[in-house]
Amino acid sequence: MGTVNATTRASLRHAHRVVVKIGSSSLTGPDGHLDLEALRALVAVLAARRADGGQVVLVTSGAVAAGIGPLGLTARPRDLATMQAAAMLGQGQLVARYTEAFAEHGLRVGQVLLTAEDTVRRVRYRNAQRSLDKLLALGVVPVVNENDAVTTDELRFGDNDRLAALVSHLVRADAMVLLTDVDGLHDAAPSRPGARRIPTVTDLAEVAGVEVTARGSAVGTGGMVTKLESVRIATGSGVPVVLTKAENAAAALAGEDVGTFFAATGRRASARRLWIAHAARSQGRLHLDAGAARAVLGGRASLLPAGITRVEGQFDAGDPVELVAPDGAVVARGLVAFDSSELPALLGRSTYELREELGEGYDREVVHRDDLVLEQAVARP
Repeated sequence: MGTVNATTRASLRHAHRVVVKIGSSSLTGPDGHLDLEALRALVAVLAARRADGGQVVLVTSGAVAAGIGPLGLTARPRDLATMQAAAMLGQGQLVARYTEAFAEHGLRVGQVLLTAEDTVRRVRYRNAQRSLDKLLALGVVPVVNENDAVTTDELRFGDNDRLAALVSHLVRADAMVLLTDVDGLHDAAPSRPGARRIPTVTDLAEVAGVEVTARGSAVGTGGMVTKLESVRIATGSGVPVVLTKAENAAAALAGEDVGTFFAATGRRASARRLWIAHAARSQGRLHLDAGAARAVLGGRASLLPAGITRVEGQFDAGDPVELVAPDGAVVARGLVAFDSSELPALLGRSTYELREELGEGYDREVVHRDDLVLEQAVARP
């Protein structure tokens, strides 16, 4: 991959590897069925990019929406079981349509279904990375979606915007394009008279006061809030983003002035730390004493049992948890080395005491510093 200037729109024109995310509202008609014309139009744009020598990873919503019509539902289901049933029915239809559409351009697709668990467990995210790299090397277009059929509420990404940002980092993308039903970020609600599109954002602090909605369309899960969270993850790890309407996909990839361009603001973080910071919801909390909180905030110390005063929630070893200071502020996030049931007996005790009384294995860190990310680096799920 070549190096591009990630602070200008031209980065899209010269980007070799691009992640493109499209939302449910851009792929479904008013009747809840897939809009095959919209799907084929998107595929034509991505195929043209491939023909120009670029690589594309497509993150697509639409599985649940594709199942709404065939199941006779009038709206997106709210309960998990019905949503998963719709996803099971709709995912097959969605991928079949993509397979047919890309085949018209001589391209093959590979379905990649991910869960949040796949991106926080070290072995799983490395396997996902290898699989995606191999698909691209073989000339296949990866079609990525969240595995709605098997995930639970607690372990869901919740929307494909955040998934797209994590995939962008996973595949070391040069740029990301978020396609939705709104032409970019506006300085007020787009429906409000006089609202103007913001063409370029060099720092998200510039738009901190902009009014955004929390929810998207009736068939989607993500509104502008989730898109800005996705932008924060991507730009903060060196990936520029364009947010625009689906019909502007070709123009966005060409670096034209459509939607909102978000310049990259940070360097590529290690994959390990990015996953800890952003991939899944925390499963619990560890409350720290003042000394432990200061040590964690110093950025060089692991969390030991002696510094923990209370355990909150139920979790297994390897789950992400929040570390909380005495004043209630979350200071960090990390992967815990013990089950929640094991920890109460260890709290406030030195590693020497634990080794003497319980033996080896209980005198280790509760959260190792390599598995810990400070709060300022974390975008809320």
